[in-house]
Amino acid sequence: MTFEIKDDFYLEGKPFKVISGSIHYFRVVPEYWRDRLEKLRLMGCNTVETYVPWNKHEPQEGVYDFTGGNDLRRFIKIAQEVGLYVILRPAPYICAEWEFGGLPYWLLQDPQMKLRFSYEPFMKKISNYFAQLFPQVTDLQITQGGPIILMQVENEYGSYANDKAYLRQIAQLMIDNGAEVPFVTSDGPWDDMLANGTLPDIALPTINCGSDIKKWVHTLREFHGEKKPLMVMEFWIGWFDAWGDDHHHTTSVEAATKELRDVLAEGSVNIYMFHGGTNFGFTAGANYYEKLAPDVTSYDYDALLTEWGDTTPKYEAFQKVISEYVDLPQFELSTKILKKAYGSVKAGERVTLFQTLDRLATPVHSAYPLPMEELNQGTGYIYYQSNLGGPRMIKDFRLISVMDRVNLFVNEQPLMTLYDQEIPEKQAFQLTAATNELGVLVENLGRVNYSVKMNHQHKGIKDGVIVNGAFQSEWDIYSLPMDNLDQIDFTGEYVAGQPSFTRFELKIAEVGDTFLALPGWGKGFVTINGFNLGRFWEVGPQKRLYVPAPVLNTGVNEIIVFESEGKVGETIEFSDQPDLG
Repeated sequence: MTFEIKDDFYLEGKPFKVISGSIHYFRVVPEYWRDRLEKLRLMGCNTVETYVPWNKHEPQEGVYDFTGGNDLRRFIKIAQEVGLYVILRPAPYICAEWEFGGLPYWLLQDPQMKLRFSYEPFMKKISNYFAQLFPQVTDLQITQGGPIILMQVENEYGSYANDKAYLRQIAQLMIDNGAEVPFVTSDGPWDDMLANGTLPDIALPTINCGSDIKKWVHTLREFHGEKKPLMVMEFWIGWFDAWGDDHHHTTSVEAATKELRDVLAEGSVNIYMFHGGTNFGFTAGANYYEKLAPDVTSYDYDALLTEWGDTTPKYEAFQKVISEYVDLPQFELSTKILKKAYGSVKAGERVTLFQTLDRLATPVHSAYPLPMEELNQGTGYIYYQSNLGGPRMIKDFRLISVMDRVNLFVNEQPLMTLYDQEIPEKQAFQLTAATNELGVLVENLGRVNYSVKMNHQHKGIKDGVIVNGAFQSEWDIYSLPMDNLDQIDFTGEYVAGQPSFTRFELKIAEVGDTFLALPGWGKGFVTINGFNLGRFWEVGPQKRLYVPAPVLNTGVNEIIVFESEGKVGETIEFSDQPDLG
């Protein structure tokens, strides 16, 4: 089959209006991929769009993973079975409110790294990755009987830089690795973004926006300078939440529906997001303008499907508009999904972090602190320990180049907590014991995924710790990616006020989707049967964590809650109702 870009999109020689919706396979458990794709098809869409996160597929340099929830190939084949074409956005950068915008942390191990520029070592690493990625998808292009009709070159590059040589190198790498379908770029329609980020001779420029569609489509038409397909690659119909926001962001159904009607009258669309899904584990990214704004675990996005996959009034309104352009398919959903309220579960074993630290990590001794990246650690926490000596007044204590949130301890007793802009401020405290051990627990809350701060995303302690005017030396460093909680020794002591692990057992007769609340708890993350559900934080707005049924077992389920603030409850609760705040 053929898919071409001329004065319009053409499928097998006939004009084709792309009506697409975004689903990120990496934000949905694979057991639910078919359900979400079927709901997209039933709304009338003919295409699904997905990003491809480099850091999920190459978590450590040279180590590749395309299995399980990373099985991009399977997701694309299911889309084809459901009757959908595919727009593939293979990066290397995706933004997407995702950890480091999809870039792997280990790029920062090069002290000269220039992200998203034609810097030769960066391009070499992309080349290595593409050599593994593209064999997963090349035979799934429409030219070879598959559903992929378009591929994107980079992502919103015009809001980052204007290195056209870099963009051309990315496009050539895609071609060299077997890309045959037409290329697109996508950028905001403001200021210089289209001029900076597009390659009109080899890729169709498209735009990203959420309102004033007629105005911005006119801008795109003028930019083309000739008759070309008009497409909004990201039609933003909602927004994301950051920890500390005072509410869950929602948008008007009526306003979004009007904008959809406007864009379909002008050309093609990809709805961002059709289904947002969940930032499981430590995958949520962050933004940084005036201050750090780390994203919550939910990526509900006020999308057409909720985080847990239910249709919404916005879905129904969009379906009605789309029905004016296409005949809606009719078929039964193939996946049965239940919601269950399992009630309250009492805490079982509990141990302080310090009592089981040596079971979770082998310390690295260094004269100076090392950031996560130098210890081959991407996400999670890192703990630094050093002897401060005898009793005295510490008048000048400072943390230099440290991100993102710090819990300080003296002799394992909480001293203070510092966050973002508070971290480099000068502190003072009194040492009273005969010997004093400093502990610094640093949490990576998600590397910034957009704009200029991306070049400065080393986590943990990069430069050092000042004690009374001088750098403190001799450190034991514990990497805590928190991916080996089966090693926790729960026979150790629990000390109130310290970071801790608490173990629960949930016994159930039938699995179903459920929502976990942690009343009385402070901040941390939760695993169920070894699956990391993601972060919780009492500051909200998210109040409950979505638990998809496929991560549960009939019978006994092990739940481990890590809490960093010394604020724990005696129960957790499983409801059949969400609470996004």
